[in-house]
Amino acid sequence: MSSKNLVIIGVSTGGPLTLKKLFSELPRLNAAILVVLHISPEMDFRIAQGLDESACMPAALARHGEFLSPGRIYLAPGGFHLKLEGNNRIALCEGPRVNYVQPAIDVTMLSVTRPNSGALIGVILTGMGKDGAEGLRHIKHIGGTTIAQDQKSCVIYGMPKAALDTGAVDFVLTPKGIAGKLAELLGTR
Repeated sequence: MSSKNLVIIGVSTGGPLTLKKLFSELPRLNAAILVVLHISPEMDFRIAQGLDESACMPAALARHGEFLSPGRIYLAPGGFHLKLEGNNRIALCEGPRVNYVQPAIDVTMLSVTRPNSGALIGVILTGMGKDGAEGLRHIKHIGGTTIAQDQKSCVIYGMPKAALDTGAVDFVLTPKGIAGKLAELLGTR
């Protein structure tokens, strides 16, 4: 299986607990996983540590210029937007807030291009507002698979609902269901 598989997860309000539920169910995947959480620079390191403890894959804050590796989780640091160069290299950039936030999920998702090989999956979890809706539509448009969290399991249903309203969502699932779907689509390492 290709090691070029990429999962981008966007989340906001209720994010840390939802991510903990998701990653505690998730086996080690044959994919690099980017997590864009609306977070302040004061909290990002602690959140990355919590992900590292709850996941069976190593998790850390993303670093500028870093190349993605399969079986790893990268958390966008607070105060920066995270873009991908060539779908495999992290570029952290400052600049204006997008959708009132930094990092913004749309910035990351809109930076990916149609993959030559491997799978591309976009996931929108609980959160307020509409960040990630346009990014998820973009991922669907370039041939990726898209997933939104179901309303019942969300702390706040704003972001998943905005994504669903685009008509570009393939699956609506609970965090446990999302973990199962990712494992089914990507295989484990």
